[in-house]
Amino acid sequence: MKNVNFIGRQEEFKKLEKCYNEKQSQLVIVSGRRRVGKTFLVNEVFEGDFVFKLTGARDLSVKDQLLNFSNELKRRTGKKQSPKSWNDAFELLRVYLDSFDNARRLVVFFDEMPWLDTKKSKFLENFEYFWNDYGSAKKNLMFIVCGSAASWLQDKIMNNKGGLFDRHSAFITLKPFTLKETEKYLESKNIIWTREDIVRLYMILGGIPYYLNYLDCELTLSENIDSMFFASDATLKNEFELLYSTLFENKEAILKIVETLSKNRYGMSRKDISNVSKIQYNGALTNMLKSLEVSGFIESFVRYGDKKETCYRLCDYYSIFYLKFIKDSKNNDHHFWSNSYANQARKNYEALGFELICLNQIDKIKSALSIGGVLSNNYPWLKQGTNDDDGAQIDLVIERKDHVTSICEIKFYDDSFEIDKEYAQKLRKKIDVFIRTTNCKNSIQLILISSYGLKKNMYSNMINKVVCIDDLF
Repeated sequence: MKNVNFIGRQEEFKKLEKCYNEKQSQLVIVSGRRRVGKTFLVNEVFEGDFVFKLTGARDLSVKDQLLNFSNELKRRTGKKQSPKSWNDAFELLRVYLDSFDNARRLVVFFDEMPWLDTKKSKFLENFEYFWNDYGSAKKNLMFIVCGSAASWLQDKIMNNKGGLFDRHSAFITLKPFTLKETEKYLESKNIIWTREDIVRLYMILGGIPYYLNYLDCELTLSENIDSMFFASDATLKNEFELLYSTLFENKEAILKIVETLSKNRYGMSRKDISNVSKIQYNGALTNMLKSLEVSGFIESFVRYGDKKETCYRLCDYYSIFYLKFIKDSKNNDHHFWSNSYANQARKNYEALGFELICLNQIDKIKSALSIGGVLSNNYPWLKQGTNDDDGAQIDLVIERKDHVTSICEIKFYDDSFEIDKEYAQKLRKKIDVFIRTTNCKNSIQLILISSYGLKKNMYSNMINKVVCIDDLF
């Protein structure tokens, strides 16, 4: 096992290291969004330690998957053996593993395991039998399973109700890079950008290493985005269809949900999603939402307002950008992003993108406010207006256990943000609607989260604390 100097991934490395050093058999599940670097992590850490490695292939027949198994076994043993079923294959794997000294740690890696479990293949049943009858008792065996179809891994392995119930040793979910890790990655590629530009980049690529790898240090941020999305040979222009078609069997319905959520910044309830997308409001919709959530494309949250309800919002930055600027676009400008710096649609997009980044950086925001250790309930808040009553929307509410409610305004500006008389009145009205609607008894603290802080003037004192871009790194 190698001690690799990763950017980020330290907690994941520690978990893998702990499992490797255990004196018992280990079944390790590695999950995460497609392109997030799961395979890279496992390959880098265990390079030279694998005794067997198999990668599932999408839409391949059982016969061809077994042929790949046979070829890998031949490379390892020098013998050609042709299993007719997964039962035969796992029996051959058992015999092969028994040929090693018991003192050696045996690392087996099945990558993209969900693609091995094709219809009528009985792959999962035979893997269950292999692990229960043999693998779990072989103390020197570390079996790593990996896949981008996170819902399959969770349902079929982690939450298995049969022979694999409670059998896994560790479940590792690999997350996209944070803003700070993205900054370090860019520096490793000799890309030195302002943090404002790194935030702009994050709104589009979302800390996904595979996408970040396409960045060219000789180009500016806008030139890179043009190259990736708007050039005639744009590298990521067709990624969207591939991304969803490889992960979900019911792709058409899944894309309806994603596109529906992309048009609502405040999130939507299941009933609203059903009404807009025309997908029936039943268990199938619930399962699709669950699959999208565990795969990292959407997130659920409790929205407070006139009533408390569970809502969903699209949180995959690449998908949001694609649906806004690429899909159905008739734009033929190969330098669109470079030419749209002052475009209002782009400014609106960046404002919403910064809001989403902040909603996903609650720990950083709380740390900047010196309340990192205070328990809190964090949520966006929305009250629909009526003929008789004003509505209001709050980007982020931090409802703290110390009886303080922090109301956060989130603004993405090229300069320090200035509050004028009109905006000050708007803030006071918003707080008043919130207190009346929620019957809030806590002290109210008004927070500004902005790119470069707050410009001092006669209204700036109404802001209690300010959080800047640097605090998010």
